[in-house]
Amino acid sequence: MPSVVGLLEQRELGARRRVDELREEADRVQAELVVAEWEWKEWVIARSRVGEVLGPVDETEDYARTERAVPAQGQAGEASSASMAAKPKSEVPVWREGLDASALSMDYQRILQALADRHRLHQGPVTCQEMAVLFGLDTVPSKVEALRSKAKRLVARGWLAESAPGRFTLARNVAGPDGGS
Repeated sequence: MPSVVGLLEQRELGARRRVDELREEADRVQAELVVAEWEWKEWVIARSRVGEVLGPVDETEDYARTERAVPAQGQAGEASSASMAAKPKSEVPVWREGLDASALSMDYQRILQALADRHRLHQGPVTCQEMAVLFGLDTVPSKVEALRSKAKRLVARGWLAESAPGRFTLARNVAGPDGGS
């Protein structure tokens, strides 16, 4: 007959082995978690960078960048605080009766003007690639996609209509920046 102390030692040894196995598994899972978190953060950064590249160009950001590069005397503190501020985004208000195109930034007004001119000349819908050519931009994907993003935002806010996928016109009752519809 085995002794009670011997049985307890066997049970203790089994429990200790189980704890060691679980610790090894926990260490392995922790290492995998660290790698997975790093990969996830990299994808977040990549998406953010692509959003910056393909997003609308903000003219005020370019102005602020040149102002920070050459601060006037006595404005060194102001320039450094300006660089810490968040960059402003162009707001596109929802179109409603009586709202003028001047409520939009210049980039959006330029798109509306191009579409108003085409409407006035009875030329029909325009693609973003055609818009890039009209604006004298290179027809590289980053420029075309930036225009597409702006056009889609204008569609979502009721300023433009997308008559067919990727083909844009002025929305019904929307006047161009010069007041013509």
